Amino acid sequence: MNKRIVGSHYEELACRYLEERGFRIAARNFRSRSGEIDIIGYHDNFLVFVEVKYRTTKRSGNPEEAVGPAKQKRICRTADYYRFLHRYPENKPVRYDVIGMEGVEEDIQVRWYKNAFAHVSGKYF
Repeated sequence: MNKRIVGSHYEELACRYLEERGFRIAARNFRSRSGEIDIIGYHDNFLVFVEVKYRTTKRSGNPEEAVGPAKQKRICRTADYYRFLHRYPENKPVRYDVIGMEGVEEDIQVRWYKNAFAHVSGKYF
């Protein structure tokens, strides 16, 4: 399978996981010139931007470790653009979460890191 199909499959699993825990999904795979956000939704009165990372093994480290500073900056820039497009007020509480998924279909481990990183400021759009 190609990476896009695999990624979509695990993003779908992550959506189900989140929804089962009270997360309301507003958008998936939001794209702009500055980047992409896998899942956008609402949880505990926050507008939440979620990055999903999947690995079959720990050979390359934990999946969530792949969301480094450069990726965080792209996510924040894209989130700012999403908020601008949808006219969210500046004082609307925002959170950046990461879903780390590891293993194979029959034995997948899911870790949800709420508020995984702080907003990274920069030039937006």
